[in-house]
Amino acid sequence: MASRLEINFIRLLSRCESIASEKRGETEWRLEKYVGALEEMLVALRKNPCKPTPEVLTDYSRKVDFLKGLLEAEKLSSPTEKALANQFLAPGRTPTIANERMPATKTVHMQSKARCTGEMRDELLGSSATDLRNRRGLPLDERQSAAELDAVLQHHHNLQEKLADEMLNLARNLKNNTMAAQNIIRQDNQTLSQSMRQADLNFEKLKTESERLEQHTKKSVNWLLWLMLILVSFTFISMILFIRIFPRLR
Repeated sequence: MASRLEINFIRLLSRCESIASEKRGETEWRLEKYVGALEEMLVALRKNPCKPTPEVLTDYSRKVDFLKGLLEAEKLSSPTEKALANQFLAPGRTPTIANERMPATKTVHMQSKARCTGEMRDELLGSSATDLRNRRGLPLDERQSAAELDAVLQHHHNLQEKLADEMLNLARNLKNNTMAAQNIIRQDNQTLSQSMRQADLNFEKLKTESERLEQHTKKSVNWLLWLMLILVSFTFISMILFIRIFPRLR
C-alpha cells in the first residue's frame, strides 16, 4: 500500500502534468515551484522505509526530470533551440493516475513539440515576408547588392551540392571496393578451406598406407623367421642322422 508521502507526491505530480499541458503565460510561476517541491518529495520518498519499488521510483524520477527539462526548454529564446531541447526530453512510461489511457508526460511532450514546430514555422514565414518587403523598399544599388549576395549564396550552395555529390560518389566507390575485397577474401578463405580439407584427406590416406606397409613388413619378417628356424632345424637333424649313420672310426 502506498504511503502518505507517495500519495501526496502523485497528487502534486498529476497537478504539474495538468498545468504543463495548458498554455501558460510568462508570468506563470506555479509549475516551477511545484517541480521544485516534487524534487524534494522524491528525495524524501527514496529515504522513506515504505518506499515503492525501484522501477516505480525510476519512473517518478523520469517524470520529474522531464518537467524540469520542459521548463528549461521554455526559457530558451529561439524556437529552434526550444525544438532541439524538446527532442532530448524523455517522458514517463506509465500513467500517473489510474484513469489515464496514455502517460500525461507523453501527451505534454507531443503538445510541446507541436508548439515549437508552430513557432518555428511562424518565425520562418514572418522573416521571409519581412525580408521580401524590406527588399522591395530598398534603393536600386542596395537591391543590386542583395542580388549579388544572392548569387554568391547560390554559388556556394551549388558548390556544396557538388561536394556532397562527390562525397556520395566516393562513399559509393569505397563501398564497392570494400565489397569486392570481401568477395576476394571470401574466395581465398574457401580455397584455403578446400586445401586444408584436401591436406587432411591426403594425411588420412598416407596414414592408411603407412599402416598397410607396416603390416606387410611384419608379415615378411615373420616368414623369414620361420624359414630360418626350419633351415636350422633341418641342419640339426641332418647332423644327428649323419653322426648316427657314419659312426666315428676307431
